Amino acid sequence: MIEQILKFFVVFFVVVEPLSTVPIFAGLTHGASEEYRHRMALKAVMTAGIIVLLFALAGAAFLDALGISIEAFRIFGGLLLFLIALEMVFARESGTRTSSGEQAESRRRADISVFPLAFPLIAGPGALTTILLWFGPVHVAQRPLLFGGLCVAAAGVLVITFVLLRAAAPLTRILGVTGTNVANRLFGVVLGALAVQFVIDGVRASFSS
Repeated sequence: MIEQILKFFVVFFVVVEPLSTVPIFAGLTHGASEEYRHRMALKAVMTAGIIVLLFALAGAAFLDALGISIEAFRIFGGLLLFLIALEMVFARESGTRTSSGEQAESRRRADISVFPLAFPLIAGPGALTTILLWFGPVHVAQRPLLFGGLCVAAAGVLVITFVLLRAAAPLTRILGVTGTNVANRLFGVVLGALAVQFVIDGVRASFSS
């Protein structure tokens, strides 16, 4: 169980990409007060947490209602995560997270916490796919310890994201564009391998059933 929780923590951290969110947050809050930055970072992480919790609790039931098996979603989710991994490895701006038009719109908004920070930057399609893949086979009534452990791991990633957002200004100066790209490329390689494993597991489970 501990191994599953640790593996989920690594996957969720890589998919959320808190390091890549730091320069975006720094740009969106450039010239703003420290109180505004703190409020936006806290509200964004809390909103993302609520979205993640809803998907963890009701995601599997929603798939059942649509007649979609976990195996089918695991295969598609693995392919989606693989595309995200490719974008990270080649240091391209991810279209699965936010578009340039959405970023331009966000700069004109007074409150950037819900959009684009909470969604699609923190709790984006890749993160929600990961939640469904890991929480789907886990029923809270049958395996409460594992479910709680996964929730704690997800909360840990969100706490790290909040800390990095609060330190956005100095981190941007230290890492720079090159440092951020190098870190994302390393994370992308790990995510790509895990995404392929998701597809293999989904195909294997489909044929065995």
